Amino acid sequence: MNVDTMRAIDRYAGIPLTFLGTLLTKTAGLLRSAPYQKPRNVLLVELSEMGSAILVDPAMRKLQSQIDGELYFVIFSKNKVSLQLLNTVKEENIFTIDEGGMVPLALSTLRFFKWCREKQIDSVIDLELFSRFTALMTGFSGATNRVGFHSFHNEGLYRGDFLTHKVAYNPHQHIAKNFVALVDALMSSEQQLPFTKRIIDDSEIAIAKTEVTETQKREVLEIIAEKYAGFDPEVNPVILVNSNASDLLPQRRWDRENYCEVIKKVLAYNDKAIVLLTGAPAEFDGAQALADCVNDARCINFAGGVKFLQLPHLYSVCAFMLTNDSGPAHFASITDMHTFVIFGPETPALYGSLGPTTPIFAGMACSPCVSAANHRKTPCSDNQCIKVITPEWVFETLKPKLDALA
Repeated sequence: MNVDTMRAIDRYAGIPLTFLGTLLTKTAGLLRSAPYQKPRNVLLVELSEMGSAILVDPAMRKLQSQIDGELYFVIFSKNKVSLQLLNTVKEENIFTIDEGGMVPLALSTLRFFKWCREKQIDSVIDLELFSRFTALMTGFSGATNRVGFHSFHNEGLYRGDFLTHKVAYNPHQHIAKNFVALVDALMSSEQQLPFTKRIIDDSEIAIAKTEVTETQKREVLEIIAEKYAGFDPEVNPVILVNSNASDLLPQRRWDRENYCEVIKKVLAYNDKAIVLLTGAPAEFDGAQALADCVNDARCINFAGGVKFLQLPHLYSVCAFMLTNDSGPAHFASITDMHTFVIFGPETPALYGSLGPTTPIFAGMACSPCVSAANHRKTPCSDNQCIKVITPEWVFETLKPKLDALA
């Protein structure tokens, strides 16, 4: 199913279903307030965003340190691999929802309800901001403690009334802090309205770093050497460019011609550097179009060049990465590689990488135009917030890092 289809289903089926589900469960007494139960087996729900699996990691690690039990996670099957980058959740504790169509989606959801009871899930944290589907999953999970974002007096985004711990989503602080607020709410034995009434320090969202062995680095360097004859890691600094962005928000994409111009400037500025165009195997053709535009042997189509779980190994041997606001910026945060991230309809204040990073953001009057309040769907068909960012602007932002390579 494409993104717009999923949004339509969530809206037109989700709203009446969450209303009827709330009515049914409250009438049947299934959602009556129960005495607070200390969390033991905690399930986190985040289906659609691979980058969020990284952004939620500080909250997960805090939760893991405070419970005497197991941490569980449910996610769309195509996104499961993102949880394996840091391995905070055990492989056997991850449940995947099949998003391949209505029937697989329904069947895997029914299996999910059975799985929750088999695993004796007592607490659920719904990390989604607007999904009625995850609200229903949370409400019918059988868990005593149900935590999530609640709209309170805000208009729109009705998700029913399934929560025992209602947290106010704060659009003025980083999403990682919002995730920590959900954990705080779960661990509180006293009700607050709304949760969570405390200051969350920046130190609480420090990202864990992955360990990369010398062998893993060598393996990646050998792959690069296969793509570029005469490659010497002591002589040729490697720069990554990710020009892709997910279909969830295509307005995040900076034009290919702009990337082409920046890459040409980088290669002219440093005659030893090589640029790898990264991406998934399915993005090979798009990366090739960019490589053809640059038309330089030192600009290499590297889409699908390494497996997903090898990305940290790749990042650990590279100088820096230029990328759209998308998953790779967050995947890179678990290493020490610096990222330069181009933002448009989103804001780095909310979704900036937790690693070493420099956001490139115009901050137009209309931006950010997507939020939890509008289902992350914008009417914009002329993304000037991205278009006003020029290749010259980006190159000048990169130049200090290029100078450090000399």
